[in-house]
Amino acid sequence: MGVSSPRLRPSSEAKRAAIVEAAADAFFRDGYEAVSIEAIAEAAGVSKVTIYSHFGDKRNLFAAAVEAECGKLRDAVGFDQLQTGSIRDRLVYIGRTFSAFIRRPQIVQFERRVAAETEHLPEIGTSFLDAGPRRIHGILARIIEQACENGEIEVSDAMLAAEQFVSMCKGFGDLERRFEARTDPDREEARVQGAVEVFLRAYGVR
Repeated sequence: MGVSSPRLRPSSEAKRAAIVEAAADAFFRDGYEAVSIEAIAEAAGVSKVTIYSHFGDKRNLFAAAVEAECGKLRDAVGFDQLQTGSIRDRLVYIGRTFSAFIRRPQIVQFERRVAAETEHLPEIGTSFLDAGPRRIHGILARIIEQACENGEIEVSDAMLAAEQFVSMCKGFGDLERRFEARTDPDREEARVQGAVEVFLRAYGVR
């Protein structure tokens, strides 16, 4: 349920960004049903008509807010900048940055809100997966494919290998993050280092 953005004038782009930011704050704090377009318009300093002209309806606005938050994860990890360095160094960097990002309280709250809204709006869950996890999954798979081309590792299914690496980095700590709202930085670092070691032992060139 992605929301495409036509090319806008600078003033329109600024308004759209302000609307999405206000919407994200409201939706992830109060939930989809509890938030009104009027409240978002007031917070963004625009009219209801402006919101509808940009997004059409409330569902599209929620989807845009989801995509914007997922974009922050992609920016935080900075996958597009990982073009150099050994596969070990890149995996350590990816694991550390990813783990630090998903531990943020705002992200925990964000995921809970998306999960709650998906109960009655399944397309919201699809929007979340398409905007964030699936894109990151694909980018990591391309990094793994590049390492294969460089002769650093041997992988027959890069998408599966990417999934395995991310899962190892999250580990049991993901459940603690979701249900106890606590993390142990030392354990997170050990989990990332362990994920890298297991990954390279499994896929390293023999």
